[in-house]
Amino acid sequence: MKTEDLAKEIIANIGQDNITYATHCATRLRFNVKDESLVNLKALDRLEGVLRAQFNSGQLQIIIGAKVKIVFDAVSERLDLENSDIEVKSVKQKKNVISRVVETIAGIFGPVIPVLIGCGMVKSVLAILTTMKLLETTSGAYVTFNLISDLIFYFFPFFLAVSAAKKFKTNEYLAVALAGAYMYPTIMEGAAKAAETGITSISFFGLPLLLVNYKSTIIPIILSVWVMSYVYRFVDKRIPDMFKILFVPMLVLFIMVPLGLIAIGPLGTYIGKGVAAVVTYLYTVNGVIGSFLFGTFRPILIIFGMHYAITPINSQLIAEYGYSVISPANLTGNLAQAGACLGVFFLLKHKASKSSALSSGVTALFGITEPAIFGFNLKYKRPFICAMLAGGIGAAYINFWGGGATALILPGILALPTYIADSYIHIIIGIAISIILAMGAVLIWGIEEDIPATANAASGDAPATPVSPGTSEAARPAGPLMICSPINGTIKDITAIDDPIFALGSGAAIESVDGKVYAPFNGKVVSLFPTRHAIGLMSDEGVEMLVHVGINTVKLKGKHFTAHVQQDQIIRQGDVLLEYDVEAIRAAGYDTVVPVIISNTFDYQGVEQVAAGRVAPTEHLLRIQV
Repeated sequence: MKTEDLAKEIIANIGQDNITYATHCATRLRFNVKDESLVNLKALDRLEGVLRAQFNSGQLQIIIGAKVKIVFDAVSERLDLENSDIEVKSVKQKKNVISRVVETIAGIFGPVIPVLIGCGMVKSVLAILTTMKLLETTSGAYVTFNLISDLIFYFFPFFLAVSAAKKFKTNEYLAVALAGAYMYPTIMEGAAKAAETGITSISFFGLPLLLVNYKSTIIPIILSVWVMSYVYRFVDKRIPDMFKILFVPMLVLFIMVPLGLIAIGPLGTYIGKGVAAVVTYLYTVNGVIGSFLFGTFRPILIIFGMHYAITPINSQLIAEYGYSVISPANLTGNLAQAGACLGVFFLLKHKASKSSALSSGVTALFGITEPAIFGFNLKYKRPFICAMLAGGIGAAYINFWGGGATALILPGILALPTYIADSYIHIIIGIAISIILAMGAVLIWGIEEDIPATANAASGDAPATPVSPGTSEAARPAGPLMICSPINGTIKDITAIDDPIFALGSGAAIESVDGKVYAPFNGKVVSLFPTRHAIGLMSDEGVEMLVHVGINTVKLKGKHFTAHVQQDQIIRQGDVLLEYDVEAIRAAGYDTVVPVIISNTFDYQGVEQVAAGRVAPTEHLLRIQV
């Protein structure tokens, strides 16, 4: 059953008007309802994708497993939780503003990545064919292939409008209409002829509506759809239902189109002109420092669509001097993004993600960096930072040796013949620095991979775990791995515990005698739940373990739990990680058995429990067949 269909059936069997509160934890949807008798538990139980539906402590719990967050989002969208009186609470970690912005942009690009990679690969193949003289640029075949390769890059605002509208939970078709305003022929043709006609704006009641080329832009449409999400809700709440269909779309467009074309859209242009002035100044004062700074921060300009502001400077330099000293930073920046993305490829475990990362890295080598930046490097953050610094260092090196470019061409490996330096070997060394340094830094620093739900073990409580060089297949020992117990206590039958998800998991169940969770191996804390009732660990060999203290203890909201470690902290076997008050938790009515689950079982041949009866933290609990 598709996620959307499952969400629809869940709501139908609860009753939309019957829901007063909605939330989710690691494995289950949780609802408070007005009338329990209206809930069709049997029908919920029979739904494909639902492991069990039950009432527990006055709350309806629907056990989903690993896909719970995806299903919750689908349920939220159907309930329109943001526009209703239903109280919604989702367990999430607090993040700073920069992290939220980066993750929002990466999330918006997620659905677009397949098209982005496809068009990028066509563009790469086209560049090879034309460079090798296998295809003439005047031929019909070239025109057709070029059309295919430019589809998403030219009409970027339309693609992003749809995914941004879904991200911000607003009307997708009005979002597309905003993209249409940016790409309207009057605007685009006016921008193209501005230099010739001298007309740079249209007067809108005395306000300047700038003529800007919005082809391939990113931030204007994302910002516009974000603002529109608030405008739409504001207008929708104030228009009577019988007039909504007539007046809500009209008023939203009346407000958003002028606002977008006057203020939001041109914002990148205004900032871009300032950036261009700063770049010119830096190169004038000190070329090496200017190259480093521009090479480092150019990817940020790409994110905000302001890198086009540098093109006129490059054109002017080539026209006056025969070469541009700024262009090498474009080349090293792109190739550094390629190197970082290929580093991500080597670290990823999920096969589909690896394939996409490889394709994105290859297209970046040919100068098309959007799939690499938005699909992987920005998503995992660390690769993006590594690529920024590597690109800056490579640009500074080439500038030090008198590097430049004699033509404006897509900055990738096929453009190498257009680059010059005191000795051409310095061009090769500069790009090698960019690629190798970026890739090496990513391999050393690692990434935090979000393994898709279908690749996780049955428990589904296991959070996303970082992948580091030490967790690669090659680094894992050939023999079985022996894992010590994280709990000092008595082993219970895991299949008999009162939770169907954990009962299906690969691991063990233990009742603690001292209320402590110990490190079962040398490794790292990869996830510490905000309520401190569960902790995710990863060994130096790559074994991923979830230790979940009690059943349904998430509802204690951290009461009776004390954490002695933080997320990302390095741990040694025997360290005390958590403490909890066993008696207080039991007195509150909760089962205190501790499921110990190996969450990446698909990476191994088998997981076997080797202990029985009493087990201590110094004794082996599990044997993992590699």
